[in-house]
Amino acid sequence: MKLVVKRTYRGPNYTIGHLYVNDKFFCDTIEDVDRGLTQDMSKIEIAKKKIKGQTCIPYGTYIVTMNVVSAKYSNFTKYPYATFVQGKMPRILNVPGFDGILIHPGTNQLDTDGCLVVGENKVKGKVINSQATWRKLCSVLLEASKKREVITITYIK
Repeated sequence: MKLVVKRTYRGPNYTIGHLYVNDKFFCDTIEDVDRGLTQDMSKIEIAKKKIKGQTCIPYGTYIVTMNVVSAKYSNFTKYPYATFVQGKMPRILNVPGFDGILIHPGTNQLDTDGCLVVGENKVKGKVINSQATWRKLCSVLLEASKKREVITITYIK
C-alpha cells in the first residue's frame, strides 16, 4: 500500500497537505512547520534546522507499521478512540532525527509534535472530523497489514 502526503501550504506555524492512498485522494493533513528537511540529510544537518515539536518530518519515503503499541495512546481513558486499534497507532519508522512519529487525530499543529494529523481542512489552520477520518484510514491500514502488505508513506512538495 502506498500513501503519499503532498504538502500544499507552508505557513509560518503549520503545514497543510493532501493524503493519497494508492494514488486516490483520501483526506487533508496538518503538520508542524516545513523547514525543508530531506531524508538524505545527515542527522547533524537535520538537528541544525529542526525545532523540537515544531518541525514536520523530512521529505522522503518511510515504512508505516501497525504493530507498535503507543504508550500515550494506550491510555484508553484519555484516548478512547484508540481502543479501535488497541493502542497500535500507525507509526512511521526510521525517520532521521525523529522518534515516535505517528498518524493520529488532532485539530491543529499544536497536536502534532512532528506527527501527521489527518482530517478535513475546512477551517484555516485546522483540520476537522479528525477522529472519523483517522478511523477510516486505520481501517484501510489494518486491512493492508492483515494481508502483510508493505505500507509506505512518501512526503512530497
